[in-house]
Amino acid sequence: MAKPAFAERAGEVEIKLALPARWAADPAALVARIAAVPALARRKATQQAVHSVYYDTPTQALRQQRATLRLRRVGADRGAQWLQTLKTAGRCDSALSQRGEWELPVAGPALELGQFADTPWPALDPEGVLAAALEPCFATDFERTRWTLRVPGGGRVEVALDIGRIVAQECQAPIAELELELLEGPPAALFALARRIARSTPLLPLAASKAERGFALRRQAGSGPEAMSARPVALPSGLSLRAIARQVLGEAFLQFSTNLHALQQAWAPDAPELLHQARVGWRRFRSLHRLLRPGLPALPPWAPLGPLLAALGALRDLDVARLDTLPPLAQDFVADAAQRRRAWQDLQAALEQAAQQALEAVHQALQAPAVGQVLLAWVEWLETLDGPLVDAAAAPPLPEPKPARRWLRRRTRDLAKRLDGALAEAAHGGMDAQHRARILAKRLRYASEAFAALLPGRERRRHAQALAWQNRLGATRDTVQAALLAGQHGAAPELVAFLRGVAAGRKHR
Repeated sequence: MAKPAFAERAGEVEIKLALPARWAADPAALVARIAAVPALARRKATQQAVHSVYYDTPTQALRQQRATLRLRRVGADRGAQWLQTLKTAGRCDSALSQRGEWELPVAGPALELGQFADTPWPALDPEGVLAAALEPCFATDFERTRWTLRVPGGGRVEVALDIGRIVAQECQAPIAELELELLEGPPAALFALARRIARSTPLLPLAASKAERGFALRRQAGSGPEAMSARPVALPSGLSLRAIARQVLGEAFLQFSTNLHALQQAWAPDAPELLHQARVGWRRFRSLHRLLRPGLPALPPWAPLGPLLAALGALRDLDVARLDTLPPLAQDFVADAAQRRRAWQDLQAALEQAAQQALEAVHQALQAPAVGQVLLAWVEWLETLDGPLVDAAAAPPLPEPKPARRWLRRRTRDLAKRLDGALAEAAHGGMDAQHRARILAKRLRYASEAFAALLPGRERRRHAQALAWQNRLGATRDTVQAALLAGQHGAAPELVAFLRGVAAGRKHR
């Protein structure tokens, strides 16, 4: 008998959406909450226990070839079914993933690689070397609740709510996510349903698969979630402006959303790099979009992100002050004076408490459905830049600048000229003029890095000189901010005066 959810397929198209990690602590309440979403209410659901083991070689040769091998048990006791699955990565750099998938039943808890003869497996392992070296890497255990429904436009979608955990050696991470898989129809059907769910449910687009998160958990070895930094993007010659925008904006958005998801799971103020990289991803996305905007369709508005961005900024200021700016100044202020030492310790304790409260504010902001709605709209917008989701009846796209490379060079040079003018003004102006120059320097930095393959080397070297100035001004700004925070959190007047003096001295260097 056919099994729609676990049938053999040559590919899958799905959207992954992360739910607040704390919800995984009460699975029954989470199922009830999602079942009450208007798009799913009155739909019949089925539930299955799912246990999966992921295999690779000790050197993770499959992962390096962007392939995943999984052995899965669906159900429990005598009625359980065993399935082996091979997945190959296609386009999976966003919450909308499109990849190859071949899934076949097996007799029991052992791989039967011979059944993969008509899949990419022989090309992945032509000599059988990988098969001989395979070993279990990590496991997932979750309860899956499934709904299948039709959506307007003729699409048919399976919604799977997975609640459980990933286990890699001694480490664990929660699973609380929705997967919307396309069974029939265009990919736009997935977004139509995701938008309906996002109206009442806080969620985050999730690009990383369970396999990717399992390998990351194995690498972490209890050290906490990894922060995602900016990564270089390949930009072959001849790409259209929209193709370039899809690559560079997609990578910046991935940095932003991936670190937000990891931050959502961090409950102590000990994840400053997650926070930092989330904010860098946001600034890169906004800055690069600003440069590319004249040649792109309108981006959905980001105003609903305001409370989240404010919460991230407040927590980042506290992190920089308590972890970076203040520690090197401690001895200069304390100077073995007991009273000063107590004043310094009191300030540190106040900032630690404030950071914990600020982290809670970030988590509260992430639970606003409006955040997920904006981020989901941006995922769809990014996908439409390449054209696969565009409705044929929609308005025709804007004419593209040609050639894209020359247009981008001109835009970047204009930005560099603006920075030159701002630097000249900042040399004789106050902190406001310096702040404007610093913002322009950051924007030039992001553009220079993103479009490095399209810019002459001499221009990139000139950009680097301006960016060195930005780093020096950043240190001054951090000291000013630390003095403000000290005053806001009741630090001793003598300590506040000391920090203001340090900041004033750095302004005039």
